Amino acid sequence: MWVKVNKCSGFCVSLEMIIVAVGIIIENSRVLLCQRKKTARYPLMWEFPGGKIEAGESPEAGLIRELKEELFIESTIGSLYFRQSYDYPDSGSFDVLYYSVSSYTGTMHNMVFESTAWVEWKDLLSYDILEGNREVVRKLMAEHGPKR
Repeated sequence: MWVKVNKCSGFCVSLEMIIVAVGIIIENSRVLLCQRKKTARYPLMWEFPGGKIEAGESPEAGLIRELKEELFIESTIGSLYFRQSYDYPDSGSFDVLYYSVSSYTGTMHNMVFESTAWVEWKDLLSYDILEGNREVVRKLMAEHGPKR
């Protein structure tokens, strides 16, 4: 979904922002990461599942649809965990909503990624995380990661 957002800082500029809903799926003290295809923009980088919201769709409904398309699961979306705006110079501005996935049913099948991995907290920072997901990874690590 494309949304007009006005950003004002002394003067106003109209920007097109892409709204994205992302799922944080935690199971047995591990979090699910998905690796982008080698033919995709930002090839082989790791991210959380989810995607662009379509016109007329709520972020939660869009995330349910994306998780079904990407992982073949029926999910129950929990609360909004984190929200951020991120600008990629080569692909636009994104308003990213990260939701906790409370539960899911069905057997997970990778439908679109190069690979998926259930990652233990202690190993999360060793993955090449997509730049736009790094801030939420830091938040997750502060809350769930190994204590120093």
